[in-house]
Amino acid sequence: MSRIPVRPFLINKDETGQFRLTVRHTRYNSQNYPIVTATLQDEVFKTAAAAKVFARDNFGAEAGQYATK
Repeated sequence: MSRIPVRPFLINKDETGQFRLTVRHTRYNSQNYPIVTATLQDEVFKTAAAAKVFARDNFGAEAGQYATK
């Protein structure tokens, strides 16, 4: 795994064309190795912009904290 921190919000498109938001939390073990926990949110969105607004309003997301897949 890379030592570069992952962006905490992943927005990806599912098979039906809807966008989903995954919230990722990174912590480090005693050897300073990153451990990432990802939680897929239940909500679905029609656009990536709607997912970003949801992340900003509910999790305090800021510009530059999003990754897309």
